[in-house]
Amino acid sequence: MRRTLLLATGLLLAAHTAIASEYATAKDAEAMVTKAISAIKANKQATYDEITAKDPKWVDRDLYPVVYDLQGKVLAHGQNAKQVGKDLIDMKDPDGKLFVKERVDLAQSKGKFWQDYKFTDPVTKKVLPKQMYCEKLEDTVVCAGIYKR
Repeated sequence: MRRTLLLATGLLLAAHTAIASEYATAKDAEAMVTKAISAIKANKQATYDEITAKDPKWVDRDLYPVVYDLQGKVLAHGQNAKQVGKDLIDMKDPDGKLFVKERVDLAQSKGKFWQDYKFTDPVTKKVLPKQMYCEKLEDTVVCAGIYKR
């Protein structure tokens, strides 16, 4: 009986770990931003192009980078190339939050930060609460976000 209970507990923990690993974590988002910043510093336009082309090194499960200038224009987007070049400063989430404007303002005032808003999950296609980790880099803000599940 005890052995069966231990085996069942082990299987539940393994299943939970497998499910959790399907989605990016806060540490993954921070690491993605750090990686993107290093690459941008080395070769800005090539990195923007790779991110926007969904190069596999810039996509990790539901995680991808996005880069804005400090006026809210998208410079690179890891999931939606159609947004590149667009001014999204007035873009709102489903609750009416001006999340791009807030992101730009936070970049200018804090430099590094986490931001909460809602967005469509590229995996499930459902609107979910999301947290975006961002860092200011010169006249841009580099971000990667995770979904709260």
